[in-house]
Amino acid sequence: MYILFLGSPIVNISSVAGRTARAGVGVYNATKWGVNAVSEALRQEVHKDNIRVTIIEPGLVDTEIDSQITDPVAKEGIEKRRKAITPLQSEDVAAAIVYAVTQPPRVNVNEILIRPTGQEH
Repeated sequence: MYILFLGSPIVNISSVAGRTARAGVGVYNATKWGVNAVSEALRQEVHKDNIRVTIIEPGLVDTEIDSQITDPVAKEGIEKRRKAITPLQSEDVAAAIVYAVTQPPRVNVNEILIRPTGQEH
């Protein structure tokens, strides 16, 4: 059940992992694909009430998530990626959210995919 106010924006945080799949992080990929699917279904359900739904899909962000990775192959992969590029900062993701929710009521920014400049995929 959702309790919403007319015109309220809903912002769901997903990940670039919701668009791609990688060995060793399939469950994580599946959860992010699920966020994207639920968000799009919700957007279709509530758009007539002028409720906007946005998915923010960050690429590599400077967080503590690496400490939660238990698969050695996945852990090695993320460590290599972190050394190769400069990750996004939390304020980069926050700026994307602010952009989405401050658009005029007639504008629904459905998705923002935001990656570090050096991130290939």
